[in-house]
Parts: sequence; structure tokens; C-alpha cells
Amino acid sequence: MLEDYSSKLSPQAKRAKKSLLSGEEKENLPSDYVVPIFSGRQVHVSGITDTEEERIKEAAAYIAQRNLLASEEGITASKQSAVSKQSAVSKQSAVSKQSAVSKQSAVSKQSAVSKQSSASKQSSVSKQSTSTLHQEEAFEKKSRKVAIREKAERLSLTKTLEETEAFHRKLNEDHLLHAPEFVIKPRSHTVWEKENVKLHCSVSGWPEPRVTWYKNQVPINVHANPGKYIIESRYGMHTLEINACDFEDTAQYRASAMNVKGELSAYASVVVKRYKGEFDETRFHAGVSTLPLSFAVTPYGYASKFEIHFDDKFDVSFGREGETMSLGCRVVITPEIKHFQPEIQWYRNGAPVSPSKWVQTLWSGDRATLTFSHLNKEDEGLYTIRVRMGEYYEQYSAYVFVRDADAEIEGAPASPLDVVCLDANKDYIIISWKQPAVDGGSPILGYFIDKCEVGTDSWSQCNDTPVKFARFPVTGLIEGRSYIFRVRAVNKNGIGLPSRVSEPVAALDPAEKARLKKCVLFTIPCCFSEGIVPGPPTDLSVTEATRSYVVLSWKPPGQRGHEGILYFVEKCDAGTENWQRVNTELPVKSPRFALFDLAEGKSYRFRVRCSNSAGVGEPSEATEVTVVGDKLDIPKPPGKIIPSRNTDTSVIVSWEESKDAKELVGYYIEASVVGSGKWEPCNNNPVKGPRFTCHGLATGQSYIFRVRAVNAAGLSEYSQDSEAIEVKAAIAAPSPPCDITCLESFRDSMVLGWKQPDKTGGAEITGYYVNYREVIDGVPGRWREANIKAVSDEAYKISNLKENMVYQFQVAAMNIAGLGEPSAVSQCFKCEEWTIAVPGPPHNVKYSEVRKTSLVLQWKPPIHSGRTPVTGYFVDLKEANAKDDQWRGLNKAAIKNTYLRVRGCLKEGVSYVLRVRAVNQAGVGKPSDLAGPVVAETRPGTKEVVVNVDDDGVISLNFECDQMAPNSQFNWSKDYVSTEDSPRLEVESKGNKTKMTFKDLGTEDLGIYSCDVTDTDGIGSSYLIDEEELKRLLALSQEHKFPTVPIKSELAVEILEKGQVRFWMQAEKLSGNTKVSYIFNDKEIFEGPKYKMHIDRNTGIIEMFMEKLQDEDEGTYTFQLQDGKATGHSTLVLIGDVYKKLQKEAEFQRQEWIRKQGPHFAEYLSWEVTGECNVLLKCKVANIKKETHIVWYKDEREISVDEKHDFKDGICTLLITEFSKKDAGIYEVILKDDRGKDKSRLKLVDEAFKELMTEVCKTIALSATDLKIQSTAEGIRLYSSVTYYLDDLKVNWFHNGTPVKYTDRVKSGVTGEQIWLQINEPTPNDKGKYVMELFDGKTGHRKTVDLSGQEMPMLADRARVVGGLPDVVTIQEGKALNLTCIVWGDPTPEVSWLKNEKPLVPDDHCSVKFEAGKTAYFTVSGVSTADSGKYGLVVKNKYGSEISDFTISVFIPEEEARKATEQAQKGNKKAK
Repeated sequence: MLEDYSSKLSPQAKRAKKSLLSGEEKENLPSDYVVPIFSGRQVHVSGITDTEEERIKEAAAYIAQRNLLASEEGITASKQSAVSKQSAVSKQSAVSKQSAVSKQSAVSKQSAVSKQSSASKQSSVSKQSTSTLHQEEAFEKKSRKVAIREKAERLSLTKTLEETEAFHRKLNEDHLLHAPEFVIKPRSHTVWEKENVKLHCSVSGWPEPRVTWYKNQVPINVHANPGKYIIESRYGMHTLEINACDFEDTAQYRASAMNVKGELSAYASVVVKRYKGEFDETRFHAGVSTLPLSFAVTPYGYASKFEIHFDDKFDVSFGREGETMSLGCRVVITPEIKHFQPEIQWYRNGAPVSPSKWVQTLWSGDRATLTFSHLNKEDEGLYTIRVRMGEYYEQYSAYVFVRDADAEIEGAPASPLDVVCLDANKDYIIISWKQPAVDGGSPILGYFIDKCEVGTDSWSQCNDTPVKFARFPVTGLIEGRSYIFRVRAVNKNGIGLPSRVSEPVAALDPAEKARLKKCVLFTIPCCFSEGIVPGPPTDLSVTEATRSYVVLSWKPPGQRGHEGILYFVEKCDAGTENWQRVNTELPVKSPRFALFDLAEGKSYRFRVRCSNSAGVGEPSEATEVTVVGDKLDIPKPPGKIIPSRNTDTSVIVSWEESKDAKELVGYYIEASVVGSGKWEPCNNNPVKGPRFTCHGLATGQSYIFRVRAVNAAGLSEYSQDSEAIEVKAAIAAPSPPCDITCLESFRDSMVLGWKQPDKTGGAEITGYYVNYREVIDGVPGRWREANIKAVSDEAYKISNLKENMVYQFQVAAMNIAGLGEPSAVSQCFKCEEWTIAVPGPPHNVKYSEVRKTSLVLQWKPPIHSGRTPVTGYFVDLKEANAKDDQWRGLNKAAIKNTYLRVRGCLKEGVSYVLRVRAVNQAGVGKPSDLAGPVVAETRPGTKEVVVNVDDDGVISLNFECDQMAPNSQFNWSKDYVSTEDSPRLEVESKGNKTKMTFKDLGTEDLGIYSCDVTDTDGIGSSYLIDEEELKRLLALSQEHKFPTVPIKSELAVEILEKGQVRFWMQAEKLSGNTKVSYIFNDKEIFEGPKYKMHIDRNTGIIEMFMEKLQDEDEGTYTFQLQDGKATGHSTLVLIGDVYKKLQKEAEFQRQEWIRKQGPHFAEYLSWEVTGECNVLLKCKVANIKKETHIVWYKDEREISVDEKHDFKDGICTLLITEFSKKDAGIYEVILKDDRGKDKSRLKLVDEAFKELMTEVCKTIALSATDLKIQSTAEGIRLYSSVTYYLDDLKVNWFHNGTPVKYTDRVKSGVTGEQIWLQINEPTPNDKGKYVMELFDGKTGHRKTVDLSGQEMPMLADRARVVGGLPDVVTIQEGKALNLTCIVWGDPTPEVSWLKNEKPLVPDDHCSVKFEAGKTAYFTVSGVSTADSGKYGLVVKNKYGSEISDFTISVFIPEEEARKATEQAQKGNKKAK
């Protein structure tokens, strides 16, 4: 190190940094010397002087010296002189008193060789003898090595002083001063609204000029509009920055530089364009953010200009999870300075990227690299490399996209991302994450959190059921140990891949740790630290509440003692004081706790107690009522999705942010090709803000976009789909039109025509605006607008002009990007009535299909046709440089078409111009504007339209262009008329190729087909289809339709019964000459022990059989056919998962065949609901014999079956009557005999049980009888009977379409198998239509009855028993019983009698009689005990029925006397 810097040694400066040399190297150095060491962040100031005046003089000297060096006048500063300029030269030495600043000032200071040597400060540089004597004395006291260095230093200093003295002899103050001069003038800019713009200029002059900025000759005041303008001046570079430009900033800006020698100005214009549509502020930047190049001070001299460039830059990059990726670029810094390295910093989304196990950075001296060893979705974002040199920097940015890794389970969701720890203490750690963008096609049901103790590889799952909220407290941790975490998403298809692991986090309480540290500083006496019951905690609150858990937080009590304390958490239902301890078994160590297993939607209050060895303290104050549930709502979907063009592979999507969204994480954007129905994510890391650039899109494809928001609660619904947008470069305003001409003139109006712009800006021209102005005596007036609404044609009639006035015109074109620049001012046209009878000039003349011997000219008819219609056209041609008398006509007779192919008269390489004249009966009119000049040449790379007939016989015309502009398009035409709306043609364009396909080529398609390329200089081609060409193409198409052997069924594979594998395909037909080759992995195989081949020429079926699939059979199978000249083949690829699945299926079929050799199930266990609403479990068995046994199990317990199966029909059944919830479970049936056994299981739990219950309820509902009407004593009963009733069957009653309101008068219920609706005391309001709905869980089944009109029974007319019958009749045996009762009803009711609820048959012993329709008689002669029982009188008519019950009790007198005696005796005994 010492040798490297020996030539740069200098006397110690005032501000020199501490030496970085080692101790050994310091010993070899003089005590007064240091080695200057520089780093990339140091900024050194040279020429440190004592006063400001001397610094100004030194700067002036430097500028003068720089000018002299530029003019090669003889001073070359070495590295030693540059160093010496930083040292302190003697203040008293007057080497040159004629300097530019002051003739009496001292320019340089004497070098302080030694701090102790005072004699050197007084010596003169010119006194060499004294200096030499002093040197000899110093040499005696110093080592030889040091002496040599000092001598070299003196020689260098002496040389520097001599050069400086010679320089100041030439310096003159008058030569130094000069007027301002612009080295770099400000440049004009055209920018979009909202974009920033900077104007730069560099000014030289002495004294240093003062620069003032003007806008439209008015000085700019930066204080009048803060933030709008920023004016900076650094090292002669002056900058005016205009922020967020708007239309008012369009102006002329002036930079005025002034000093004592004069003033000089420079001008620049700023034009601000309005962008009609969503504006993207990043649209016009290539990703590079720069500061203006300025001057800085370097370790090797005065101000230098650094230029930082990026070469071989990284572009937008796409990776996949688990892959490696490198971003890099070459950094070129000029001027190059050794040992002065730049500072390289990488950023992701504006945040610095730090090296880690996932990311490594490298600087190789000229190339910066950022390497990802294992890509994760967390790595997705905008990456920026910033290169800093001194006080300024350059940077470059590009986006990195990371796609999801392939799922291990098809349809499983992608991995979550950004797993971080939000809170940690002794008892739990709260983990948060971001939801993935891809859910695998099914909604995500929740997330599983895994933990792993640091230092182990053992992962354990933290939650048994998935959690939907993207935060979760992990408990069950060991205090003081560190853990890492990961998260997995789950949907109905399975569990996805895990996320990237979190950073390690320790299960420690930071507050407790801090408290224990403080306790070390002092000692508490034992008498105050023991036996103190802790007080209640304070500030208890619910910090987080979700449907899965609630987190409590509090502060430890002030009264707690010296020993540690534990906490017990208690809860109670809101509105009660029934407190329950939550953590009975495991006390809490930290002042935070997470509670699980709370009922969602239920309200609770919480409190906490402290505990130590002295006891349990008082509880804290209870929290407010907390409702268990997610307090954070899922955000609403974004709105107004607007895509806009960006590049040919990207689109900018903007949207309205979700309203009222809380804790928003960001947005996911998805794209879909129009018509595909398949959505792909555009980003896998949520982006913030309402704008995102979607990269990686296919050029020319049309896409639609949608967006959804995400927060911890979940992902919002998708926004509405955006409008479709085609991917291509962003549009711009069109270029100016040209060749303005007057097509027709009237007394007060004129018709103008012009040519469309050469550049359309990438979008269709939507219209034109015309301006005009009067010209009086050659002096033009002010411009006026001719049309307010844009005109679509390339011609326009301007009205309300002055007769005989001369006018000038200009035209501007417009597209959706805005209005373009106006055209050049036209020539002067006089407004006067044209009285000519001939036609006006044709317009819009253009050429295309330019070749070395031909071209095509097209035009539009003239606006002014003359007195008679136009009958034809003449085309004239001449060389571009020829005189006007050398025009020659190309057609002798007028042509009616508006196009002409010019051929046979062109010379290769010659430039021509063309014109067209229209003709009518009056004669030939004025010629059109010139078309051209155009050179007759076939340009390199010119392609022709090529006809193609594909294998299907489809005929198409194809054209390819290698000279397209970014916004060029293909335009097809037939006979030079656009074919855009033709139903017989179909056009497809992609990239630089286009194809026009004939749907059904016929005679209607004869003509010239041409294809022109827009935004080019006449590039195009045409193809003629005449009758001969039509015949040829049709014959070729027919020939191409039958080149191969037609395949009816492609090669397929199937598994046969014993596990054999059959490969087969079928051709439409096979002749006797057909040969078949069987290919496996590009090698032909032949029939043998392993392969059996067969061909059926009648059916066209070709087969190959294999007994078993082995691992070496994985590969590609091909059947090749050859039938004469026709060939055909079919290929089947069996690789990877496809082959493994097939192999597994073959093995399964083999095992199935083995299983079927013994008793087995032909059909496994299933269920059905019988018509009697019972559940029948059944299975079909096969290959059984008498000794075969069948055993039924439910929940692993054998079911005893009364009947023995005889297996005659092969069906085994188990009948479950009146199936209900108690019958839920897992049913299993086992077949076994000496040949083996087989079993079948049927799970009737959860969803399967619900499905079965739904079917049972449906069958019960279908068994319901029609509604019937029954009149009761209280009123009317509507009822229906079912086979049996279950509570799962929901019953609803409706009256006239509305649900029945149940009251004491109207009731519903179920009695046994009868479902009824009771209406007591019916009124006319009860008339109407009644519906009983039986809901089985999925479908409602209805029964209807109508009680309107005459069907509504009147209460007065229904049959009823008026009176006469007693409730109980007690009669002595042998007596006669006569009962009489009165009945009523209109019509007269029918009367019947019941005994013990069975019909009573009258006989001689018991007789009944009904007289006059009113009186009923009941007679029993000589009653006996057999006559005892319950009797009933039933009356019935069409309006209802009624039953009147009574009881007959027959007694025997002897028995009654005996019972009385026994009762009396019992009473006497009790009295005694």
C-alpha cells in the first residue's frame, strides 16, 4: 500500500482524514505525512484558504487556467500538481503579483514541509542556496528513505511554483472578463399533460453571469405558485423544472444571462398536449430516473463532469417460484477514476434490497448483478438499480413478475405470501400473511399455519380447522425458543404449496424482559417482596376480535411484589355475572392472551386476575361487551376498470379504488383473451394504488381485465370486466395533412381537398379541422375556424366566404389521441364562381404496389363534375425532373375505373410523377394534384401476394411485409374496393403477416385482390383471379383434400378385464395394400411374446395388445399407415402422470379380476328410499355359493338380521324402517367364504346423511294424500295423511297465497301420520284457497283445497248433536237402557253409532232408531256387563260431521253391597 501511494504524498492538510495505514507502515512514514485514502462517498474540497476573498481569487485562477488549457497554451498539470493545489502554500510568498484577481495578492502558499520548521515559512522560493543548506541539515537527522521522499516532494513543489509563476505572467484581468455565452442552449419540448419537463442551459462568462427565466417575456416568480417551478443553478448548469404541466404552460420560455460585460438570451418553446383518455405518467419514461448531470469535486482535481450510462440492461422479467433469476446491467462511468468506486444500491418498490439467503448482490467493477437463488412471489415488484457518484446518481428500473409454481394437487390453491410476525410474547405469536391471487378454480376455504422450532426440521400444524382471516395467534409455544412459520391455503381440491418461511421469532415478552433488566440495578428487601398478593391488572382491552379468536391486552399491576406473577382470564356472557375461568390448567405468563372456542355472534365480557405464591388478586375491571366476529369487512370490488395502450406487449390498467376499504393490502389484476373464458393473473403480489402495467401480453390479441381488492378479511368480489383492448403500442396524434387544393369554387363558398397524413399515429383518423384566413394585398389576416364539428372525408365545403376574396387554408387531422399539427399553409385561392363545363380535378390520388416496371394508381372522383356527369379518366405520366411539356398520356381512351395499373412505360430507377384528369361530354377537366415523385424500383425485401391451398383444400391469399411501421395495418380490397364487410372472405392478420381466406371460392370471386400496408411509402401487392386461375385453384383444392389416409378414431388406449392393455385406432377405410408400422419411442416393434397385433380391414380397426405395463413401457406409441401414396399416422403419448395413472388402472383391473374370483360385490353398497318411505340399503353380489356368509355392521357393530340371504337374485338388502337421525352412521357389509372375502362401506354421515334425509322427506311428501275437509265440534279441519312424519319435513300452510297466521282460532299440527290445520268458528273471511307445502330441504311439494263458494260449509247447516246424550250412564245389570238425543243439519244428516270406536251393529239386544231427521234413539234391553264401554253417535252431512261420545257403566248389586261392606270394615279398623 505504501508503494502504491508514495508518489501522492503531500504535506498534511488541515482537513485530512485519519490515515488508514497499518502500524508497521506508519513507522516507516514521516510523522508529518499522511496518505490520502478516498472512498466513493467522500467529497474533497481543494484550495482551502483562510478568507472568502482568497477562495474567489483561486476560483478565478482556475477558470483562466482551464481556458488556457482548452486553447493549448501550455500548462499541463500532473497528478502531483493537482495534489499540491490542495496543500497550503505560503501566505506571505508573493510569487506573482499580476494575477487576475489582484495584482498584489499571493496566488499560492508555501508548502509546509515540517510543522516544526519555522525557517521554511520565511524563506523565498528563489533562494535556492538557503533551501539546499536546510536540506543538508535535515538529511543528517533523517533516514535515507525519508530524505529521498522529501527531496522528490521539493522538486515537485518547485516545478509547480515555476509553472504557476509562468502562468500568472500571461494572465491579465482584461482578458479574464468576458460577456455571457450559452455553451448549451435550452431545447424545446412537447409533453403531455401532468408530465414534468426540465429546461437546461449552460452559460460561460466572467464575472459569473446571473440567469433569469421568463415565460412569455414575464419573469417567473417561484414564490407566486409554490411547487410549480423549481429553478436551480449548479456549477454553470442552470435548470428550470415545470411540474405537472397543464395546457396553460404552453408558452415561449427565455433564459437571460447577464453580467457586467452584457446580456444574452436563449429561447425554447414548451407545447403541452392534452391526452383524451386515461393518462399514464409512466408512459413516456423508459424506466430510468435521472438527475441532470452536474459538476462535482473529485479526489483528483477540481470540478469534473460524471456521465453514468447503463448498457445491456435487464428488461421486464418473468420467473416462476423456485427458479433462479439474475438481473444485471453494465454500468459505464466517464471519466473513469481508479480506486473511486460508485455506490450501487438495489431497490424493490422503492425500498432498499438487502442481501440475504434469498437475494445476493454483486459488483464486478463494471457490471452490477442482483441474483435470486430461489424465487418467491414476495420477490415480485419494480426493481431499480441506483448508481451514485458523489452527490448525484442515475437509476434504471424494470418490473419482475413471479408466477406460481405448479401445484402438486390439481386444482389446489397457490401458496400465500409475506408471512410475518405481528406480535410475540411468552404465550402466543400472531402471524399474518397475504392471500394468493390463484385459488385453483375453487374458493379458498381457509389456511393452515405450520410452525417449526429453529434448529429442527420438524413442522407441526398449528390449527385443526382452516382459518379464513389472514391473521392468527399461534399458541402452545415454549418460552424463550425461536420459531419459524409458514402458511398453506386449502380449497375443496386439496391443500396448496406452503409459503416462504417467515423470519425466526422468539416466544418472549419484550416488556417482561425489559422489566427484569431494570430489576438487576437495585435490590428490594425481602420484607417488602414476599407475601404480597398482586393487585388487579389495568387498562384491559380487546385489541383484536375475529370469528376464530379474541386477543386481550392489559398492563401488569403496580402492586405485585418481587416475584413473578401469572394471570387468569375469565369470561362471562353479556348481561350476566356468571364468570368462568378460561385458562384453568395453564396460567398466562404475558400481559396478552388469545381466546379460542368462542361462539360466533355471541357477546362476552372479559376480566383478568393476577396470581403469585401469596394468592390470587382481585379481578380487573371488565371489558366492554365484545361480539365475536370479524370486525374487518371484506373490501368492496373496485370500479371503472379502464385499460389503455402502453407497448406492443403491455397494457396499463387503471381503476377506481374500493370504497370504505379498511386495512387494504392491495389489488390483484387478471387478464383474459377475449372469447377464451380463461383468466390469468397479471400480478402475484398485491399492488397498491389504482394503476398497474400488465406485461407479457400477446401483440395483436384483444384482452379484457378485472380487478379485486384484498385485505386480511379476504378477497373482494371481482370488478366488472373492462372493455376489450387490442395490445399494441400507444397511439399518438397524426401528422399534418398535405397538398391542399381547391376542388370547386362558388360565389360564396369553396370546396377544399387534401391528402391524409403520412403518419396516422397508430389509430384511425376520426376527422379533420379546417382553418382559413383572408389575404388582402398579400397581407394575411387572422385564422378562423371553418368547422366546429370534425369532417370525416378528405374534402370539405367552406361556406359564407366573400366573393372575389383571396383565402389561404390549413388542415389538421385528429384521432383518439388528440389533434395533430396543422398542415402547411396552402397557396392562395380566389373565391369566385366557376362557370366551366368540364369536371374539376380528381382528388386523393395515391400510388401503391410499386415495382421496377409497374405501379398502381388510385384516385377519387372530382367534387365538381361539370355540367354533365363524369364519363371517364385520363392518366398522365412524366419524369419528376422533366418539363411540363413532357407529360404523356397512359390511356388513349377514357377509363371508367378509379384505378389504373401502370406498366410497360417505366424505367427502373427513374423517378416519376403522375396526375389524373376527369372527362365529361364538355371535355377534359383540370388535372389533379401530383402523385409522387415515386421511383420505379423493387425495394429489397418486397413480397408478393401468394396463393396457398392447405391440406384441407382451403384457398387463401397470403402477404408478408418486413418494412412495417409500428402502427401499420393491412388493408385488403377487391378491384381496389375494401373487402372489410364481405361475407365471402375472412381476413386474419398477426404481426407482419396477413391471410385472406375464401370461404367458398366461385365465379363471384373473380377479380383483382390487393393488400396495402398503411403508414408506408406505397408498399402493397395484388393477385388476379381470372377464370383459368379459378379452375386451377379449385382442382388443386380437390387434390389436397385426399392426400392422407382418413382417420376415424385417433390412437387410444383402454384397459381390459384382466389388466391387459389394448392400443387401437380406426381408419375410415383400409384397402388390402395397407401396411401398418408400430413405433415405440422412435423404434419399430414387432409381434412377439410381449406384443400382439391385429388388423381388421373391414372395420378399419388396428389393435395392439400388451399383457402388462411395466416401467420401461413409458413413452410414445405411434401407428403409421400407408395405403398407396396416401399416408397417415396417429400418436399417443404416455409419459409422466398420464402413464402412471394408466399403469395404476391396469394394476387395479388386474386386482379386480383376482378379487372377482371369489365372492365379491358386483355393485357396491348404496341406498334407496322405498315407496313406504323406508330406507333400503342394497348391494349386488356375484360368484357366491351356499357357504358364503354376509354380515352387516353399523359403526363397527354387527347388525343382527332376522332373515337369511339366499342370494338367488344376487341382491342383498337391509331395510331400515322409519329412518331418522338415530340411524345415521357408517354401514358396512362383508362377504366371505373359503375363497376369500370382500367388503363394501357406505357413509351416512354429514352431507351424505343430509342427502338421504332429503330424499326420505321427499318420498314422505310425495306420499301425502290430497287435502280433506273435516267438520269438528269446534269448526273445520283440513288434513292430509302421510306414510309417517319426520321433524325434518317442514310444513307450511298458505291461505290465498300468503302464509297462514296461527292464532288460538287457527292452529296447525301433526297427529300420528296426519298433518292438519284446524279452523275454529269459521267465518266468511276463511273462504279461499288453502295450500299445504311440504319442504324436503330442496323442493317444496304442495297440496291444495278450495274452500270458496258453496264448498265453504256454514256453521248453522253442518251436522251436529244438539243435546240429549249424557257423558256417563251408570245402570244396574238387567235393567233396560233408553237414550234419546236431538240432532241437527241441513241437509238431514246421516246417523251411525260406535262402540269402543268400532261401528255398532244393531240387533235384538241393542237397537237404534232415527226419526223425523231430528231424533235418535238408543235402546239396550237387559243390560249386562258386556254392554259396558265407550259409545259414540256420529252425525254427518256434506258440510261436516260430529261425534258425541258417552260411556255406559253396568254394575251388579251384590258386588256393590260386598264392596260397601268391605269399605265399612276398613273404616272401622282405622277408627279403632
